[in-house]
Amino acid sequence: MMTSISIVREKETGTMEVLLVSPIRPLFIILAKAVPYFLLSFINLATILLLSVYVLHVPIVGSLFWLIMVSLLFIFVSLALGLLISTITRTQVAAMLVSGLVLMMPTMILAGLIFPIESMPLPLQWIADILPARWYIQAVRRLMIEGVSITLVWREVVILSAMAIVLITISLKKFKNRLE
Repeated sequence: MMTSISIVREKETGTMEVLLVSPIRPLFIILAKAVPYFLLSFINLATILLLSVYVLHVPIVGSLFWLIMVSLLFIFVSLALGLLISTITRTQVAAMLVSGLVLMMPTMILAGLIFPIESMPLPLQWIADILPARWYIQAVRRLMIEGVSITLVWREVVILSAMAIVLITISLKKFKNRLE
């Protein structure tokens, strides 16, 4: 949600013009907006994993390395989605509404965390398939709880990687098109 207002805030305050006249390429502007949130998300991930293991006594049966790698991939996809929202909206309020109402609520309900995806009607299953959280939750369940190897979650990793590439590509194209 915070990533979705990062570029919009620059446009509203007028500092985007300063960035545009500098020799910085759009890719670096977008990545620079994502790096602080990526680091903060990594700290959140570490905190959550530590609390899960040492306070809630949830065992990590599978590989901690692959759990962290898949989590970092999901963080990147989430940030890319926030950057896309930031490049297509004009105000911070609109960016917050899109990220909050359009993404957060369906993600909580349709990602398979509360309700099993298999028991949903087919149209809702299709919507769930385009949510990055659905694939992340499935991968984490298999890696952390079932203890399977990374070879058995390649489908989820490939889908999340494809989502990351598509979202960053669209963000770059929209960013360039809107600012030229």
